Amino acid sequence: MAHFAKLDQDNIVITVNVVHNNELLVDGVESEQQGIDFLNNFFNTNDNWKQTSYNTNGGVHELGGTPFRKNYAGKGFTYDEAKDAFIRPQPYSSWTLNEDTCNWEPPVAMPEADDGQIYRWNEETISWVESTL
Repeated sequence: MAHFAKLDQDNIVITVNVVHNNELLVDGVESEQQGIDFLNNFFNTNDNWKQTSYNTNGGVHELGGTPFRKNYAGKGFTYDEAKDAFIRPQPYSSWTLNEDTCNWEPPVAMPEADDGQIYRWNEETISWVESTL
């Protein structure tokens, strides 16, 4: 199955739709434009769609395939045309965008998970704290 993100006028993802791979074929080869045309014909619109890879995160394809547009798109993500990447909303103002992965990173690395604790980010103290859940 292929996944397509519908973008608004500001390149923000509104929704992600699934299209059967057969609908992408042109002379036996998958075509993103064919999928876009299928969706616009199906919904009787002329919307802005971009294909996204369900198995891509941080520029790595989790199943060993070819990574596509850095991250799988989700509602509220931004499509950055210059980077040809989907970027999640910034979780905290202190976090910065890693230009290679197009993922947000905290200014302080999370403690190692081998201590048995669960951590959450505290923006007020700019630090990781043990969760009390």
